[in-house]
Amino acid sequence: MDKRSEVEAIAGRGLQGDRYFSDIEAGTFVTWESDEDRQDGYDLTLIEQEAIDAIEREADVVLAPGEHRRNIVTQDAALNHLVGTRFRIGTAICRGDRLCEPCGYLQDLTGKDLLDTLAHRGGLRADILESGTIRPGDTIEPLE
Repeated sequence: MDKRSEVEAIAGRGLQGDRYFSDIEAGTFVTWESDEDRQDGYDLTLIEQEAIDAIEREADVVLAPGEHRRNIVTQDAALNHLVGTRFRIGTAICRGDRLCEPCGYLQDLTGKDLLDTLAHRGGLRADILESGTIRPGDTIEPLE
C-alpha cells in the first residue's frame, strides 16, 4: 500500500498499479479465473477516515496508513449509503456494490481486533463503470 498523487481508475479492471489490476492471481480473495468472469465489487475499496478515527477513539485500535488494506480513504462521505448507488470520484464514475466488512485475514495480518471494531464501518466495495483519474481531495458525488 502506498500513497499516490493520482491514480487511473479503469472501468471493469480497478486501479492501475493495484495487485488485482495487473494479475488476478496476485490478490488474496480471487474467486474468478479470468477477467471475463471478474466478480462485482473488486475494482475499488474505500474506507472513511471518520471510521479509522472512531476505532482509535472507541477501542484504542490504531491503524497505520494503508494498514486497513483499502484503496482510498475518504472524508465527509457516508459510504454505507452508497451501496447500490452510482457516484463520481474525481473523473471516474463508480457504483457501490456492497459493504467491505473486515475479515479474519485482515485481523490476522494486522494482529489487531478488527472484526468487532470495524463491523459495518469497514468501508465500501465498488465497481468502476467509467474510467477516470482520482486524486487526493476529490469529493464523492452521488449520481442517483
